Amino acid sequence: MRHIGVLMNAIPDSDQKAGIDVFRQALRQLGWTEGRNMQIDIRWAGGDAAESRRHAEDLVAHAPDVIVVTGNAGMPPILRTTSTIPIVFNNIADPVGAGFVESLARPGGNATGFLQFEYTLSGKWLGLLKEIAPQVNRVAVLRDATLTAGVGQFAVIQSVAPSIGMEVTAIGLRDANEIERAVAKFAKVPNGGLILTASALSVVHRGLVVALAARFNLPTIYYRRFFVSGGGLISYGYDVVEQYRGAAGYVDRILKGEKPADLPVQAPTRYEMVINLKTAKALGLDVPPMLLARADEVIE
Repeated sequence: MRHIGVLMNAIPDSDQKAGIDVFRQALRQLGWTEGRNMQIDIRWAGGDAAESRRHAEDLVAHAPDVIVVTGNAGMPPILRTTSTIPIVFNNIADPVGAGFVESLARPGGNATGFLQFEYTLSGKWLGLLKEIAPQVNRVAVLRDATLTAGVGQFAVIQSVAPSIGMEVTAIGLRDANEIERAVAKFAKVPNGGLILTASALSVVHRGLVVALAARFNLPTIYYRRFFVSGGGLISYGYDVVEQYRGAAGYVDRILKGEKPADLPVQAPTRYEMVINLKTAKALGLDVPPMLLARADEVIE
């Protein structure tokens, strides 16, 4: 019986739950069946740093054969707690810059896995927001400033903004009341829009951000489909399901004797754009036909 620990930095009520289902299914296809030759221990931290630390310590104490970590926030406590148990991560931005691995080609330590995107993708969000809502010349970037990924995404957006005539400000994601106050204040000046960057707190506060965007008539771009299917305007980003399918493949290889240090970190092979036409209509936007033609999915 092999033991797989899983540290989820988000909440069960998200597309990450569907990802876990895919992870289980992919493992079954590779010959691993829960209760027969494998057991999975899943912990949900809900974007809480203290919970991430607690779950990391508890998972390591149970000495699993491999630990799967989803999201940047879960990696530091896991790596601080063990340097020997193999780790497979997914939904991670810039693992080299964050110090999780030595390089993408040769991770070098006890961790490897799958990128959600490189920071350069963040600059494309700004361009797409301008394309779908040309009147927008002010953007508030919602990000978790306690994560290197939150800082990195904002830095790229900030660097790109002058080239397309955008003014950029930042809003923290730590507290729901803070988010609501900051967005309400930002919306007092016209021609504003929002960018929601990738983090567990973005998932935790998903409903609030989508509702505020609608209430204050703020065109908003998100980093994956999950937000647009829930009423957001547009997203451009990675496929969560593929991250979990890939993680299952690496877990299988590690359980069969390969080492994380020898398994390269992999980036997505494609990104998808999703547009919600109902939301666009509610915001009074006419989506350019060329943008619609490039969309991978249009929600009517």
